[in-house]
Amino acid sequence: MRIATGGISHETSSFAVKKTTLDDFANGFGLFRGDEVIQRFRGANICTGGFIEGSRTHGFELVPLLWGFAYPSGTIVRKDYELLKEEFLQRLRQDEATHGRIDGVLLDLHGAMVIEEIPDGDGDFIEAIRNYLGDDRPIVVTFDLHGNHTLRRVNAATAIVGFDTYPHIDMAERGREAADLIVKTIRHEIEPVMAFRSIPLFWHTPTQVTANPPMVEVIQFAHELERRQGILAVTIATGFPWADVPDVGASVIIVADRDATLASHAADEFSNWIWEQRERWYCPPKSVRDAIREGEIHGRYPIVLADHADNTGGGSPGDSTEILETFLDMGLSDALILYIVDPDVAKQAHAAGVGKQIDVLVGGKSADIQGPPVQMHATVMAVSHGDFTYDGPMYAGLTGNMGCSAWLKQDGVSVVVVTANEQPLGPAFAKTLGIDCRSMKYISVKSSAHFRASFEPIAGIILNVDAKAIHTHEFPLLRHQLRTRPVFPVEILPRDLS
Repeated sequence: MRIATGGISHETSSFAVKKTTLDDFANGFGLFRGDEVIQRFRGANICTGGFIEGSRTHGFELVPLLWGFAYPSGTIVRKDYELLKEEFLQRLRQDEATHGRIDGVLLDLHGAMVIEEIPDGDGDFIEAIRNYLGDDRPIVVTFDLHGNHTLRRVNAATAIVGFDTYPHIDMAERGREAADLIVKTIRHEIEPVMAFRSIPLFWHTPTQVTANPPMVEVIQFAHELERRQGILAVTIATGFPWADVPDVGASVIIVADRDATLASHAADEFSNWIWEQRERWYCPPKSVRDAIREGEIHGRYPIVLADHADNTGGGSPGDSTEILETFLDMGLSDALILYIVDPDVAKQAHAAGVGKQIDVLVGGKSADIQGPPVQMHATVMAVSHGDFTYDGPMYAGLTGNMGCSAWLKQDGVSVVVVTANEQPLGPAFAKTLGIDCRSMKYISVKSSAHFRASFEPIAGIILNVDAKAIHTHEFPLLRHQLRTRPVFPVEILPRDLS
């Protein structure tokens, strides 16, 4: 049995100004070809790592083609996407010409990829592979929790498996699940059929954390459905509101064995329950100062502020300045910001050297909504070229690079300036600069929830805040042009606002 694998993965923010190019794939998480895919992801907590484990468990040959992931950012340039898609297909054609028929394809995708003139990038990619394979060979796809799913991709795939956790710590597990499904399908032990339901809902990030109420109940509902006879997999997608596409929003996908009616009834049951519970997924945004006051009343430190409106993990520029300005204005001590994306300031710090004081304008350079640059007279505490190893549950076993970076400190406020547009999934990179996050009283992270897996064990309290930035959770402020329907809580209002 020979199963090909790979994928082109991206979480696209339509509201980010900078386009995503081929260079962003090569210089981001990376482009890997052929055996490089196996070498990079063997043993890693990522879906492809699970595919590799599945190949050992089931004894099939995993044929790696092309795997690419650009850090979340703006819309992908069409010609660059077409080059990657054609390379994937060419590698598939070449492998079959050289080694014989491929029995199926395992794809590691995201679910919110947008290309110029192609709103459903994931659907386009799966459909291209389906057109090559024909209808008799299975395609099983893993997706992030934050996909904006469509009938196009559901119709092109054989089975879809979505993440069960946020923060995403189950990626390898979902990869193993997908490998199990494709092997059983090829052996004719199962015959997957899918039902899809789109839900007109924008889901607030603080209510998506799967270990906590109310989201834990959503996952429990999904798992209860999966225990029913004939149900193979259940996917809940909370959606990605910052992609301006027709099908933006939440959805559910049910995979059943041979029984389309069973899949349809389960999809109705799950999606109706989610819609009826919609008020529970609503969480009014909180201001920075209100969150700090709430944390201080709570009295346990560090107070961790999730700067979700400038979440670089969703494609925001990472240089908003409201929280830095607030920390300085309040005269906070033992306060830390991870990170502000500002390559110019990082270079100035490197040029000055450790221990020197520099006058710099930090952040606020990508867009007016990100706030003005903040004047700092700061000491250069440490500098780095950005290499580190992930030490938390997410991306365990992989390395990363933040690029030219520095730790700056003015009075009691520290800020790490970086070059890479990447969210702080944990304290790992801060440690390489000599920062002990546990000793801080206030920490701001440009992330929505992924940081929790590593920061929750040391946090006194975690609060999501809506500082000024392009990924605001004031959803009515998002100017969608392509959305085709009213959604909650924009046009369909919560009861206390209607």
